[in-house]
Amino acid sequence: MDSGATAWMLTSCALVLFMTPGLAFFYGGMVRSKNVLGMLMKNYVAMGIVTITWVLVGASLAFSGAVEIGGYNVIGNFDLWGLRELGMSNDHFGLPYPDNVQMMFQLMFAIITPALISGAIAERMKFTTWAVFVAIWSIIVYAPMAHWVWGGGFIADQVGAFDFAGGLVVHINAGAAALALLLVLGKRTGWRQQAIRPHSLPLTILGAGMLWFGWFGFNAGSAFNADEFAGNAFLTTQIAAAVAATVWILAEQVMHGKPTTLGFVSGAVAGLVAITPAAGFVGPLGAMAIGAASGLICFSALRLKFMFNFDDSLDVIAVHLVGGIIGALLTGLLAEELYSGGLFVAGIEQFGRQALSVVIAFAFSFGMTFILAKVLDMTMGLRVTVVEEQSGLDLSLHEEQSYVMAE
Repeated sequence: MDSGATAWMLTSCALVLFMTPGLAFFYGGMVRSKNVLGMLMKNYVAMGIVTITWVLVGASLAFSGAVEIGGYNVIGNFDLWGLRELGMSNDHFGLPYPDNVQMMFQLMFAIITPALISGAIAERMKFTTWAVFVAIWSIIVYAPMAHWVWGGGFIADQVGAFDFAGGLVVHINAGAAALALLLVLGKRTGWRQQAIRPHSLPLTILGAGMLWFGWFGFNAGSAFNADEFAGNAFLTTQIAAAVAATVWILAEQVMHGKPTTLGFVSGAVAGLVAITPAAGFVGPLGAMAIGAASGLICFSALRLKFMFNFDDSLDVIAVHLVGGIIGALLTGLLAEELYSGGLFVAGIEQFGRQALSVVIAFAFSFGMTFILAKVLDMTMGLRVTVVEEQSGLDLSLHEEQSYVMAE
C-alpha cells in the first residue's frame, strides 16, 4: 500500500462529505426563509441515515459478490454486510490503500445522491416520510446502480459504458428519482400563481463555492490514486465548471439582458455535473466542450418545468438530470485514445454504449422511485398539510426558526 495514495483518498473522503453541507446551503438559500431549516435538515439527515444503511447492507449490495439474472450481474450479495470482511488490508479492492478507506469514499457518494433529490421537492414534503424514503431508496435504487457501474455489474462489464465519477450513478440517478418523486408529490401551493423567490442568494453562492471545492475530491479522488490521472481529472473539473458558468451568464445576458449571480453558480454546478462522468477520460479541450454544452443546454432546460407543468422547486432536473445526460453522452464522443473510447477514435460504438446506459439508468431510477413514492404516499403520506406549508416547514415540522429578529 502507498501512504501518498492513502492520504489523498482520506482527503477526498472529507472533500466529498463537505459537498453535502455545501448542497444544503446551495439549496437553502433558494427556498423561502420559512423553509430554510427544513431544507438544510433534508440534506444533513442523509449523512446520518445513509451511513447506517450503507454499513449494514448498502455497501455489500454494491460491492460484493454477483447475483446474476439471465446472465447479467445485477446485484451484490450480503458477504460484506456490516463491513465485517473489510479492514486495514487491501485484499478486497486491490487498491494501493486500505479497503475501509475505499468503502468510506464510496459512502460519501451514497450520501450526497439522495440529498440531491431534495431540491426538487423543497417546501412541501413531510420530513418523516423523507427520512424513510432516503433509507429505502439508498438500498433499493442507489446500491444496485452503484453495483451495475462500479461494482462489477452489467453496465460496466456488458454494456461497456464509462462513468468516471458518477454521471450515471449520482446525477442521472438522482435526477430521474427527483422527477418521479415530484410527480407523485405534486406542486407547491401557489406555484405559477405567485412569485416564489430565493430568500438568501449569498447562502446559495456560499454553498456553490463549497460544492466546487469539494468536487475536486469527487472527481480527482475517483482516480483512486495520487497520480497523473487524478491531476487530469482535477484540471478538467475546473475547466468545465468555469466554462459552463461563463456560458450560462452569457446566455442570460443575451436572453434577459442581465447576468445574475444565481445564473453563474447554477452554470458552475451544471458544468461540474457534466464533467463528472468524463473527468478522467477527456483532456482540457474536451472539458471546455463539455462545459460549454452543459452551460447552454442546462440553461435552456430551465424551461422544461414550465413546458410540461411540473414543479421542480430548485431545478434539479435541468441541472443534474440534463447535465448528467450531457456528460454521459459527450464522454462517448470525446473520450481520448488513452482510454480506448470516443467517437473520433473508436467510432459510433462507444457513443451507443453511453446512450444505452443513460436509458437504463433513467428507466430504473424513475420506475423504482415512482413505485416507492406511491407506496409511501398511500401509507405515510408525502405532503404536509396546506396549513403547515403556508406556515413554513421550519416551524410546522421542526419547531425552529432560521431568523429571529432581536426585540
